[in-house]
Amino acid sequence: MAKTIAVSDDVYEMLSKAKMKNESFSSVIRRLLKRQKISDIPKIFDEDEWAKVEKAFKEQKKLDTKRTRELL
Repeated sequence: MAKTIAVSDDVYEMLSKAKMKNESFSSVIRRLLKRQKISDIPKIFDEDEWAKVEKAFKEQKKLDTKRTRELL
């Protein structure tokens, strides 16, 4: 049985971004409520957003490596 729920505009936008092709909103919510794996994260972001995240990770890794060398 289907139920109707109300979500705010920002939540709807986040669900829309997380929604994969041919996936229902019920399936999106079900998938997101399950325990997430790190490999699921790219599915939540669009390509441009994910590229920014990857760049930030790489930059932070360089800084961490540099800091570790300084401490040793």
